[in-house]
Amino acid sequence: MSIGNSNSPEDDRPSTDDRPSIGRALKQARIRAGLTVDEVSGSTRVRIPIVHAIEEDDFTRCGGDVYARGHIRTLARAVGLDPEPLVERYDADHGGRPAPTPAAPLFEAERIRPERQRPNWTAAMVAAIVAVIGFVGFTMFGGSDDAEKRPVADGSVAPQPAPKQTAAVKPAQPTPARLTPEPSDSAIAAAPKDMVTVVLSAVDGQSWISAKDHNGRLLFDGMLERGDSKTFTDKESVDLVLGDAGAVTLFVNGKEIKDEFQPGQVERLTYTKDDPREAPVPEG
Repeated sequence: MSIGNSNSPEDDRPSTDDRPSIGRALKQARIRAGLTVDEVSGSTRVRIPIVHAIEEDDFTRCGGDVYARGHIRTLARAVGLDPEPLVERYDADHGGRPAPTPAAPLFEAERIRPERQRPNWTAAMVAAIVAVIGFVGFTMFGGSDDAEKRPVADGSVAPQPAPKQTAAVKPAQPTPARLTPEPSDSAIAAAPKDMVTVVLSAVDGQSWISAKDHNGRLLFDGMLERGDSKTFTDKESVDLVLGDAGAVTLFVNGKEIKDEFQPGQVERLTYTKDDPREAPVPEG
């Protein structure tokens, strides 16, 4: 009879995976690399409380699966681990990998639309200035003509100043078009050396992007359509959020950033005038 064997706790106990959990693997790799949590947070821009939570396998503070996968990939690279096995384990434990397409609608509620208004205000200011100059010119030159022609009987002489006013207003039409040049490589070359210049191009598809300067002032918040590009400059730093980092080509201070961003991957990045820096070579 096999009664003893059927009641054995070792036979009933399911086989366990002896690999460390995602958080423990990241923590062990960080310790082996001789890094503190503060140092990892500073190099990855992932806040210290989130680093602690992930090392304890608590992903609730990440803000969702998309952010959690991005944080795992970023922390793994910082401590010298291959991120893909950890991301695959996370997907297996949380219902599979999310579809990449919802990345853009995820930020739909955050999108603001005043960006298009700035060129209109500029054009209105230019038109107003030209109108004032035209009025002053008409008053100075047209007024003297009226003074000379005042003793003459009113007839066909009065309408003559009209062509002068039209000629003065004409330069206002092409002026606004030059205020919004398309971003190009020449913008990088023309940027001062003591500033940071970031160029984003949507090569493989569209992506939502957000850009802020070092004071937190919003430079752009919206959708970058496929084939479009945006250029941002600041004297200290530029903070970026990329809704679909895999669809974007990124140049910082004239050099292409070679990070292998995946389709649908959300990235939060900060660049200064000293970037891009050489990545440290992991030991061992």
